[in-house]
Amino acid sequence: MSSANPQLNNMAANATLHCLTGCAIGEILGLMIGTAAGLSTGVTIALAVGLAFLFGYALSTLPLLQAGLSFFGALSIVFAADTLSITVMEIVDNLVMAVIPGAMDAGLVNPIFWLGMMIALTAAFIAAFPVNRYLLTKGKGHALTHRYMHGDGAHS
Repeated sequence: MSSANPQLNNMAANATLHCLTGCAIGEILGLMIGTAAGLSTGVTIALAVGLAFLFGYALSTLPLLQAGLSFFGALSIVFAADTLSITVMEIVDNLVMAVIPGAMDAGLVNPIFWLGMMIALTAAFIAAFPVNRYLLTKGKGHALTHRYMHGDGAHS
């Protein structure tokens, strides 16, 4: 497919933004909990990554449940559709936060933390967009969830 395909690019951008929303919610919540609880940086990052996957999967699962899929049927589709995108986002997000001087140790009330988070999430979006675009061209990724939400897939 041509890289100039606006419909495909729009779908990929929407899929990436959808994943980014769940990742950002989980990531920020995990960092807030870890910081408030005085957890080590490693434990805080692990918590943030775990919550990013949880919220990313949850945001994709709910519409499939509303479309009539069973919980486990929806979850299996979401795991197949979102895992690669969320993984890329989390790797990039955490690498960027780690290389910004002081961002991980800044604390939640420090503007450096929030600036770092904005840069990291933007980099994560940029990294995951081509992944989601590629998956869509192969009928994978968010193409799987769209089939069910628009009535094109068999219900589990």
